[in-house]
Amino acid sequence: MKTAAIIGGGVIGGGWLARFLLNGWDVRLYDPDPACVRKIEAVLENARHALPMLYDFALPDEGRLTVCATLVEAVAGADWIQESVPERLDVKHAIFADIQAYCSAQAIIGSSTSGFKPSELQQNSQNPQQIIVTHPFNPVYLLPLIELVPSPVNSEALIARAQDLLRSVGLYPLRVRKEIDAHIADRFLEAVWREGLWLIKDGIATTEEIDDAIRYGFGLRWAQMGLFETYRIAGGEAGMAHFIAQFGPCLKWPWTKLMDVPELTEELTDKIAAQSDAQSGDKSIRELERLRDNNLIVMLRALKQQNSAAGALLNQHEAGLRPTLDTNGPMVTVRRHVPVDWTDYNGHMNEGRYGQVFSDAADAVMVHVGADAAYIKAGKSYFTVETAVKYLQETHAGSVVEVHSKVTVGAGKKLGLFHEMRRLDGTVLATCDQLMIHVDLETRRSSLPTGDVQIKVEALAAAFKSEDML
Repeated sequence: MKTAAIIGGGVIGGGWLARFLLNGWDVRLYDPDPACVRKIEAVLENARHALPMLYDFALPDEGRLTVCATLVEAVAGADWIQESVPERLDVKHAIFADIQAYCSAQAIIGSSTSGFKPSELQQNSQNPQQIIVTHPFNPVYLLPLIELVPSPVNSEALIARAQDLLRSVGLYPLRVRKEIDAHIADRFLEAVWREGLWLIKDGIATTEEIDDAIRYGFGLRWAQMGLFETYRIAGGEAGMAHFIAQFGPCLKWPWTKLMDVPELTEELTDKIAAQSDAQSGDKSIRELERLRDNNLIVMLRALKQQNSAAGALLNQHEAGLRPTLDTNGPMVTVRRHVPVDWTDYNGHMNEGRYGQVFSDAADAVMVHVGADAAYIKAGKSYFTVETAVKYLQETHAGSVVEVHSKVTVGAGKKLGLFHEMRRLDGTVLATCDQLMIHVDLETRRSSLPTGDVQIKVEALAAAFKSEDML
C-alpha cells in the first residue's frame, strides 16, 4: 500500500488528497488550519461524486485518510509528499526543511507551486535532489495535467519514478524541458488574463462575454486539440505552414496588449468582482463546482469514447482496473458508478443504459471464457439475439451498482445469461435474461465455438445449475 503525505489542505492540497485516496493510497494530511477537516470533507464529497464516474470499472478500494496533528507524523515513511502551502518562497523553504528532517530519503517531494522554479525551491535544502515541481490544475481529482519540472540536480531515476507514480493514479505528467518562471500552462493563462483585464477596463466586454467567447468557441477546441493542432487544421490541407503564412503577419499588428497590464485599482477590481458576481447569479461556490465537475465528466467521457486526448489517457488507466471474475460465488461482472451523462429528463438512468450495463456484463463473461479480443480478431464471437429486461427500481447518477451474472444455458451454439443489477445493499434494480449465439464472423452465420471456449461455457452452466449463486 502506497502512502502520500499532503502538506496543506486547501483547494489544491485537497484535490491532491482526493486523487490519491480514491486511487487506493493511504493519505496523511497535515494542515494547522482548524477548519481543514471541514474543507477536506467538502472536496472529498465532490471528488467521490465525480472521479468514479469517469471510469467503466470500479476504482480501487478507497485508502485510509489520517489527519495528523504534526508534520512529523504526516511525512514519516511516506512514499510521496505533496507540498501545497501558500506561494511564498520563505514559507516553502521552512516547510521543506521540516519535511526533510523527518521524511525518508527515498520519498519524492512534489511542490504545487504555480510560479517558482525547482532550483529556487531547492535552495539551502539538505537533500535538494528529492524536491521537484509537480504543478497541478484545479480540480486535481479530475484534470490530469501535472507540470513536472525538474532542475539539473534531479536524477533521471527520480524523474522516471515520479512519472510512474503520477501515471498510476491517472495523471498526465508533462515534463518541462527547462526551468522557467510559471512553467508552461500558467504563462498562457496569464497572457489571456492580461488581455481580459484590458477588455474589461476599456469597456469592450464583460466577464461573462469573455467567458462566453472561450466556452462556446476555442475553449472546446483547446480541450481536445490544444493550440497548435487547432491552428494546423485552420491551415486547411496545406497545414501549419499555410496557416503561419496567412496569419503570421497579424502578429505585428497591435491587436493585443500582452506586454502591458492595467493597474488593478480598487475601481477596476470592484468592476470585475461585480460583473463576476452577476455572472454567477445565485449559485454557491459548491454548486458551481458541481456544475463544473459534471460538465468535465461529460466532456472527458466523450473524449474517452473517441480514444482522443485526455480520453485516451482515461482508457489507458481504465485498462488496469478491469476485474477478474471469481466463479466460486456469484460472478460480479460489473461494478461501477453511474455517470451523470447516463441520466434522462426524469432524473434517472435511461433505459438504453441498462442495456449497456448488461452488455458489459456479457462482455466480462465472454472474456472469462476466452471469447476475448484475440478470439474476435480470429473471426469468432457471440451475438446477442434476445434480451428481456425488467426495470424494478430507479437508478440515479453517482449510484454504485453491481451486476451479478450466471450462465443459464451453455450448450452448442447457445450461451444464456441471467443478470441482476443491484445496489451494494443488495436491492435489485433491474434484471436481464439474455440469449447469445456463437457466430463465425466471416460467414456471419451461427457456428460452434472452439473447444476451449465451449468447455468453459459448459462448466459454468453446470456449476450454476447445481447451485443457485445469485
